[in-house]
Amino acid sequence: MQSVGIYEAKTRFSALIELVEQGEEVRITRHGKEVVRMLPVRRKPVITDEQIARELEQIQALQQTIRSQAATGSIAQLRQNGRSKA
Repeated sequence: MQSVGIYEAKTRFSALIELVEQGEEVRITRHGKEVVRMLPVRRKPVITDEQIARELEQIQALQQTIRSQAATGSIAQLRQNGRSKA
């Protein structure tokens, strides 16, 4: 992490951007107090395609369970079953 004042940041802006692109965090200060934090943009997705596929399968399974329960019981029974499981 590097900390620089506003004046220095103005004069070295391109160099600071290069540092951030390399993964460095740069903090810009005014009178010793941090006013800006420059961070590298995440290049990797937060969630992978495999995780998305698993989540969708779980949602579909849950929807199927709800549909099968709805076909066999009343709304009141479903509500009561849900409350007793919690």
